[in-house]
Amino acid sequence: MHRRISDRFTGADLDTTTWLPHYLPAWSSRAATAASYRVAGPGLVLSVPTDHPVWCAGDHEPPLRVSGIQSGSWSRPAGSSYGQQRYRPGLTVREEQPRFEGWLPATGRVEITARMTLSPRSMAALWLSGFEDDPDQLQCGELCVFEVFGRALGPASDPSAEVGVGIKPFRDPALVDDFAAPRLPIDVTQDHTYAVDWDADEAVFTVDGKVVRRCARPPTYPMQLMLAVFDFPEWSVGDDDHLVPSMTVSEISGGG
Repeated sequence: MHRRISDRFTGADLDTTTWLPHYLPAWSSRAATAASYRVAGPGLVLSVPTDHPVWCAGDHEPPLRVSGIQSGSWSRPAGSSYGQQRYRPGLTVREEQPRFEGWLPATGRVEITARMTLSPRSMAALWLSGFEDDPDQLQCGELCVFEVFGRALGPASDPSAEVGVGIKPFRDPALVDDFAAPRLPIDVTQDHTYAVDWDADEAVFTVDGKVVRRCARPPTYPMQLMLAVFDFPEWSVGDDDHLVPSMTVSEISGGG
């Protein structure tokens, strides 16, 4: 859906005409993939509490717990192999998902202002993923607006972060992998604005208005926003199970 949005999360709850508060539910279920979030007017807070379930437990490797929202969703019936972001061969749909087109920009701009609290076993990210509703087209590439791992943060005395940005082709043969995580002198516990502007020729990734990377020939098919916080239990060092990663979003805006 080509339209402009500016969401500051000022209402009593998420705008469900734009956002689905589940993470790829076709491979699991809506009940098991519900995001842990609150709208703290203004602002959206996503978190992974200590009792949050493992996503696709026993099947996805590595094990992860994730709390996320997305701006599009669909699948074919349970038992089929047609759904979004298939993470391994032979995967089948467990729960059919109705077609949902909240915001699916194909070109234009996407901008987010956010801060995050992460430990070495967690990460936060915003990426655009191909809506992928025609399995024959392999329109499954991604534009990563930011990807921040807690284990790649600098010390509190000298804050910095490796901020992953770029193109991930996955199964799309028309795309070239062009992803990197340059270290930036920013404190991610404070608000920063991460953005991508793209057309058929180039994607330009910025942080606080400064160009971080330029990537040629990005995807220009409809893409859904995926905004999430992750926890990786296998990365535990033994005394960190009480930690709760979170991300607070002041605004998401753009058009395309």
